[in-house]
Amino acid sequence: METVIKVNPGASKWDIRQKIWDYIEDKNLANFPRPVHNRIPNFKGSYTACSRVSELQAFTQAAEVKVDPDKPLEGARQAVLQAQKTLLVPTPRLRSGLFNKIIPPQGANKEQLHICSSSQGVKDFSVPVGLDAKVKVDLVVVGSVAVSEKGLRIGKGEGYADLEYGMMASTGAVNESSVVVTIVHDCQVVDIPEELRESHDLTVDYILTPTRVIKTDCEFPKPKGIIWTKLDTEKLEKIPILKKLRDLEEQAGKDVQLGAVPAAPEPGLQTIQPKRQTRRRPRQSTHQDVEREPKQDSEQEKGAEGEPKARLRPARARKEIRGDSRGGNEGEINKRGKGKSGGSTKGPEEGGSEVTSQRKLPLSVTTVYLGGIPAGLRVSELKSALREREATPLRLTWQGAQHRAFLDYSDPQAAEQALESLQDLSLNGQSLQAELAKSQRGGKRSGQSNRRPRPSTALKSKTAPQDTQSDTAEATEQ
Repeated sequence: METVIKVNPGASKWDIRQKIWDYIEDKNLANFPRPVHNRIPNFKGSYTACSRVSELQAFTQAAEVKVDPDKPLEGARQAVLQAQKTLLVPTPRLRSGLFNKIIPPQGANKEQLHICSSSQGVKDFSVPVGLDAKVKVDLVVVGSVAVSEKGLRIGKGEGYADLEYGMMASTGAVNESSVVVTIVHDCQVVDIPEELRESHDLTVDYILTPTRVIKTDCEFPKPKGIIWTKLDTEKLEKIPILKKLRDLEEQAGKDVQLGAVPAAPEPGLQTIQPKRQTRRRPRQSTHQDVEREPKQDSEQEKGAEGEPKARLRPARARKEIRGDSRGGNEGEINKRGKGKSGGSTKGPEEGGSEVTSQRKLPLSVTTVYLGGIPAGLRVSELKSALREREATPLRLTWQGAQHRAFLDYSDPQAAEQALESLQDLSLNGQSLQAELAKSQRGGKRSGQSNRRPRPSTALKSKTAPQDTQSDTAEATEQ
């Protein structure tokens, strides 16, 4: 079958990712969450593709199956549970271990198994598997951004699937008889140049799509273990289990020499495309600080999963997004023109209004500064990255035009945990800088109160200059 997306000669892995993400978005081939950039795409027809896993002899013979937690693999996780096989998922960000085991309720019906296979079910019905546990994974199911019929695979760029497989090989959880399957849309099957393959890259044996089952007969080897020269001391600090594995391999006489820590990019050398902005009059914020985001993102996040999302005309809106520090939902999203009180306040921008959430913040919060945000990044993409790293803040203040954001957390401990999770965050190929906001370093807490008096009409004529900036999460457009 001829590939739909053509890979240009000399294309990099990032070029291929971008081309596939753009194509899926342009052709409206994905379900929620959108956009698909920087994700394993939740493509339309994923359940049909996942159902094909039960057709594989390797699945029939498997006792223990490891499936990644990506949304498009939900159907595969459900198929494993329905077949009453052991379902393993990676521990989030590999912080506390390598695997979690999903244990459904006793006598769970199909609907309950569907819940267990969802991302929330993975959190609610899983128990950690110790590093010393005897695990033998017969079948590995991974998500991909791109894959070739020769078995070459490209992920979303963070390297966790490759590292997880290397760690499984190191602990003996997988061997040469273990089968690797990936599940993608047909358009994600492309010709990946062989020269792009690296020694740590995971290859696949089967590709499942909504229309096909492809046996790759891959001739390239899978990782035989952890390639320590691909890691550095920073990676070990972020993934404690790697330290344990390194100690074990060092005791066994293996070479565990680490690679060098990559140099941080110089701010002056970062490529930042200027974002066109329309001039507008200064204005006062209402009760609380708010976040800027294109209107179409909020529409997509509020839409039901699986429903096609119409392309909306970008419109500037002011709103605030809040969540809990436990990495759960992102809180209430109140759009222009509507509020719980039913009232509205007229704003100068597009004749609109703004209404903020009624949920109260703690009297004091700890603020994290997130800088180096690449031009063109959507706030929904940042929120998704924060969720994946379990660093969802109580409040997010978006300043995309200044390439930064401020994240409020309930206390210094929650902020420190978030900082640890965000130190290696990279979006759109650009590393972000996470650190305590300047006000925190001096011992002063921002966000002492989350409610402000509503500005009077007389004050509206004496607003501060728009480019006045503050290094706290209370920073808003004045």
